Amino acid sequence: MKALILLAKAAIGFVWLILLINIFHPFPGVAAMALYIMTGFLFMMHGLQMLIFIGAFGDKITMTRWEKWSILIFGIFALLDIRRKHMM
Repeated sequence: MKALILLAKAAIGFVWLILLINIFHPFPGVAAMALYIMTGFLFMMHGLQMLIFIGAFGDKITMTRWEKWSILIFGIFALLDIRRKHMM
C-alpha cells in the first residue's frame, strides 16, 4: 500500500508540475486555457479537502505543518498516508 500511495503522489506531483509550467510558460492554443481551469479546480478541491479534514480531525490527531500542506498538494493520497501513519 505504501508503494502505491508513493506512486500516486508522484503522479499528482507530475500533474502539478505540468500545471505550474503552464502558468509560467503557457502551452499553445486552447490547451493553456483548459490547464488554467484545471489548475483552479484542482487547487479549490484540494483546498476544500484540507479545510474539511483539519476542521474535522485537527484536534483529534497531531499533524505536522508538512502533513497539513501535503493535503493541499496531494489530496486524498496525502489523507491515506496520514491515516496509515497515525493508525499504526
